Amino acid sequence: MSVRIATRRIKSGFFTGLVVLLCFLAVLPLFLIFADLVHKGASSINWDFFVKIPVPAGQSGGGVSNAIVGTIIIVLIACVIGIPIGIGTGLYLAEYGIGRLGWFVRFLADVLNGTPSIVVGIFAWTWFVKPVHHFSALAGGAALALLMVPMLARTTEEMLRLVPNSLREAALALGYPRWRTSLSVMARVALSGIVTGALVGVARVAGETAPLILLVGYTARINFNPFSGDMATLPMMVWDQLGKRSGTTSNDFTEARAWGAALTLVLLVLILNVGARLLAKLFQPKAR
Repeated sequence: MSVRIATRRIKSGFFTGLVVLLCFLAVLPLFLIFADLVHKGASSINWDFFVKIPVPAGQSGGGVSNAIVGTIIIVLIACVIGIPIGIGTGLYLAEYGIGRLGWFVRFLADVLNGTPSIVVGIFAWTWFVKPVHHFSALAGGAALALLMVPMLARTTEEMLRLVPNSLREAALALGYPRWRTSLSVMARVALSGIVTGALVGVARVAGETAPLILLVGYTARINFNPFSGDMATLPMMVWDQLGKRSGTTSNDFTEARAWGAALTLVLLVLILNVGARLLAKLFQPKAR
């Protein structure tokens, strides 16, 4: 008996160690990337970096205020368009999507999830940029929203399916209509998972570059108009600054601004994730 117990403990310890090792290998690239960003971009981070616009290539100083403002505007547009549609679609799939229409919506969501972002950018360019002959943040936000919707829909559906069916039955037995049960009971219980899924969608679209090249462009000034004109974003600024370096010492400042913009983008996504998790815990229903 003691031999069997010892064997089980050895196997348990081996597989526990294996899981820990695999988890470490999974998160190691993230830590390496973040450490590299901090090493190369932290020297550029200061107050002026956040409140000033970029200076010409090769000159020291300057900042990313134009890109921060543009990123916030475009991501907000994407959230306003994409989050209600994505969550609403997920609610429909979880509560009513049993027939052929539900299967068809799931199929479209899965196809859109695998669609390259440049294809979505071309589609949005055809509808939003070509007819008016100018870039706009609205076009970029619409394209990013289209990338968010399928991910949010499938995530919301899966989170709602994890809610015990007894809660739905209890609410219906108390006389709640089906739509109110979905919104007031099921969605509220799954709020933490839905918010997390929304932030995953925001994190994905915040770093997209390909659609923004076609739809938003880039400018060194701050543009608050979402309906007309080029608008800077953090991904596009990284692309622009690295494209301007020529390998000379004078352009080390330009490369440093690019790394600083990349670090700022990562920190912005990190802040959004932490804030969303705190809000999810705040609004999560408590057991009584």
